[in-house]
Amino acid sequence: MPNIFLQMNFLAHLYLSGEDEGLKLGNFIGDYIKGSKYLNYPPNIQKGIILHRRIDSYTDNHRLFREASKLFRQGYGRYSGIVLDLVFDHFLALNWGEYSYYKLRDFVNNTHKLLLANFRILPLRVKKFLPVFIYNRRLESYSTKQGIYRALELMSRYTSLPRNPDYAVSILKKENTALKETFFLFMTDIINYVESESAIKISRPGDRKPNSGTSFHAV
Repeated sequence: MPNIFLQMNFLAHLYLSGEDEGLKLGNFIGDYIKGSKYLNYPPNIQKGIILHRRIDSYTDNHRLFREASKLFRQGYGRYSGIVLDLVFDHFLALNWGEYSYYKLRDFVNNTHKLLLANFRILPLRVKKFLPVFIYNRRLESYSTKQGIYRALELMSRYTSLPRNPDYAVSILKKENTALKETFFLFMTDIINYVESESAIKISRPGDRKPNSGTSFHAV
């Protein structure tokens, strides 16, 4: 089966890109660009792809993330970290107002516009899933357990991810408080990491919004 959905935590990657459109594009497609192929893209998209790789490396080696991923190991084995990625996107969507001055719907709409404006340069696998991704408003759907279930079930159809969404949702319900607390601690750490290591300014609820006339163009 083709690996159409290699990545699930799109929302966190987009959020951690700050305001730069090139960084957002690169971070969104990062899992689909291997090795030195990132050099085929414009400079800011290259930076976004590198940022994606750094975020993944930081996450995979973070003590809190490694410990929390063990909760899903029985049902997902070596894929438990991928499931936790999605669970963290669930908590980010649920608590979006604590992290961004944008409303989640506006952030998602702007992301869709940016991706469509740059559709021509997206990797083929991203082009294949993007229409359904947008139609189903996948980023917003992460805020519900049903949305998490659907995302896991969908991914299991097209990748080697075990088809066990009931197990993942049951753990999410059972360990909700512990997972949420871990998410908040981890987000503080990764925001600090991205801002200090990559000189990116990430939005906060109390910040001043950029001009509302922002346009979305081909990068």
